[in-house]
Amino acid sequence: MKKTLLAATSISIAAFAYANTVSDSSELVNQQCKISAEAVSTLKGLQYGNTSIRKDVSTLIDRSLKTSENREIAHKKLNLMIDDKSSDTLVLEGKYCS
Repeated sequence: MKKTLLAATSISIAAFAYANTVSDSSELVNQQCKISAEAVSTLKGLQYGNTSIRKDVSTLIDRSLKTSENREIAHKKLNLMIDDKSSDTLVLEGKYCS
C-alpha cells in the first residue's frame, strides 16, 4: 500500500507540473510519454491489472495534454506500453517515446 501511494503521488506531481501549460509543446508531449512509461512500469511492478493501469494513466494523459490529437496519440502509446511484455521504464521509453 505504501508503494502504491508513493508511486501515485510522484506520478501525479510530475503530471501536474506539465499540465499547467497553455498548449501542447513537443517537449510536453515527450514528457507525458515518459511519465506514462514510468507509471506503467511502476503499476506493472505493483501487479496492477491492465484495465486499472489504462484507467489511471489515461486520466493523467487527459489532464496533461490539451489537444485531442495529442491525447489520442498518447492513448495509443499507452496501450502499446501496457501490452508490451517489458515492465522496465527505460525499455518502454525507448520503444514508445522516441
